[in-house]
Amino acid sequence: MPQSTHAQAAELHNIAAHAHKRAAASHSENDHLSAHEMSTEAFEKSREAHQHAENLAHQERLAKTGKVTK
Repeated sequence: MPQSTHAQAAELHNIAAHAHKRAAASHSENDHLSAHEMSTEAFEKSREAHQHAENLAHQERLAKTGKVTK
């Protein structure tokens, strides 16, 4: 059974949060090069999650006006 779009958005946010936690752990271990790479990955995951949520909201607005596109 496919995941709902809301569940997909939540999962993307969870992945981003985990990436941020890994980056923070590397910073606390003074592994700044790895931490920087992980922070970049975390930012990209956050941006992906945000974009997915924005697209979902846009589709919901279109559905309310009867202008759904796929």
